[in-house]
Amino acid sequence: MENQEFFAHETAVIDAGCTVGKGSKIWHFSHIMSNCTIGKKCNIGQNVVVSPKVILGNNVKVQNNVSIYTGVECEDDVFLGPSMVFTNIINPRSAVIRRDSYVKTLVKKGASIGANATIICGNTLGRFCLIGAGSVVTKEVADYALIIGNPGRQVGWVSEYGHRLHFDAEGLAKCPESDEVYRLAHQKVVRLK
Repeated sequence: MENQEFFAHETAVIDAGCTVGKGSKIWHFSHIMSNCTIGKKCNIGQNVVVSPKVILGNNVKVQNNVSIYTGVECEDDVFLGPSMVFTNIINPRSAVIRRDSYVKTLVKKGASIGANATIICGNTLGRFCLIGAGSVVTKEVADYALIIGNPGRQVGWVSEYGHRLHFDAEGLAKCPESDEVYRLAHQKVVRLK
């Protein structure tokens, strides 16, 4: 299936009521369920499920074998690594229907989640944070935070280009790729203009 606005592989299924932005690509065996919003220039890999009412911003990259459940919202420029997992119920039971109790998860602009990571619902992942492969996120994540392990713990800070930041005595650090300068104060990182 192809049109002027976006590309969908012939094996992809797109349910009624979805909005898919211009320049987006939806690959093999992926299912975009009803009433989803997919932004412009997104890339949805193979074998991805996007559940009803999920919102993806512009330029979101979803790698293979990811399920994005109802209650998840990803802002612009988010990266979801291969086989990473979202949840949307804290206490799931097969015999108890909780479709009206989904817990919201917000992934803010520029955040990256590594392969096989698990994000427990009800948390916000900050702008440009980096969640390491295999990590289990159980609480809020600060902007620019580097999280690893199970349970996930913060071990440092990263730039908008994903490089580890090393702050000097004055609380300043420079990204080795972009030369952008960051300030750390009161356990918060901001990029200086």
